[in-house]
Amino acid sequence: MPHVELRPLQDDDLDAMYEMLIREPAVAAAAPGVTVEDPLDRSVFDASIAAERASDDIESFAVTENGTFVGTAGTFTFEDEREVVFWIAQAARGRGLATEALRMLVSREPIRPLYARVAADNTAAIAVLEHIGFAEVSREAAAPAARGSGELLYALVPVLDGI
Repeated sequence: MPHVELRPLQDDDLDAMYEMLIREPAVAAAAPGVTVEDPLDRSVFDASIAAERASDDIESFAVTENGTFVGTAGTFTFEDEREVVFWIAQAARGRGLATEALRMLVSREPIRPLYARVAADNTAAIAVLEHIGFAEVSREAAAPAARGSGELLYALVPVLDGI
């Protein structure tokens, strides 16, 4: 198993993040909650990341495999609910990195329930969420997911000891 780390996002990660975005614009466009008008414009990307990093409400992390940047993960609040988001570069998928990164992210975030939004046809992300213990709580057919598949809302609820 590769060594996976989740560390605070650093300035040196931004070029790799942007490169990942350029290589996978369809994934970025389909991501629920993405609101950047033109994410492929580097100045728009930089401004969006700067705003996220300045927010006290958003925590952004780099996901690394054996020290190499392979993706991002983070937590934020949307409509008074705490959410997680993760994105692993296409070349690094299929090795359990997303599952391990999400497991680490969830262990850092004390708020429950914790939510995640995912395109309904993103079976890999759904499998990761379910493996960690998230359960589907709603389905929105008309959600703005670019793939047209709709959006699913998943939740990780508090564990009740003794039940």
